Amino acid sequence: METLSYEIVINASLQRVWDILWNSETYAQWTQFFGSGSEMKSDWKVGGKTFFLNGEGEGMVSTIDSIDEPNQIIFKHLGMVDKEGHEDLNSKEVTDWSGSFEKYLLIDLDGKTKLHAEVQAEKRWEEHMNMGFTKGLEMVKNLAENQ
Repeated sequence: METLSYEIVINASLQRVWDILWNSETYAQWTQFFGSGSEMKSDWKVGGKTFFLNGEGEGMVSTIDSIDEPNQIIFKHLGMVDKEGHEDLNSKEVTDWSGSFEKYLLIDLDGKTKLHAEVQAEKRWEEHMNMGFTKGLEMVKNLAENQ
């Protein structure tokens, strides 16, 4: 497992960037680079359930490890979910990466926001993550500054 980091400075407030990241409409826009039709469903509770899904309704089941809106959120990935909503938390494929973290830290720079994203991923996903986060964070910047 590798920890990959990404950063961008956005000419917008912390709350504005937070809202762009997690609003369902804008979330689908900036995460399109990971896969079209991406959506996140969450109860927004520490220890609760968060689902990161593709256009077919399958993806990852996670939990919020900690949240301090609009400063940071840390997701802990638990397993996979299929189109029917069945969760896989115990297969060999899942246990290889279960417990990995995805972090978003927003830092105020005198009215601008430094957005720092960090994800733990297996080496085989590094190129996909690099492309998704590089293009995705540019989209967050564009949406926050121009929408």
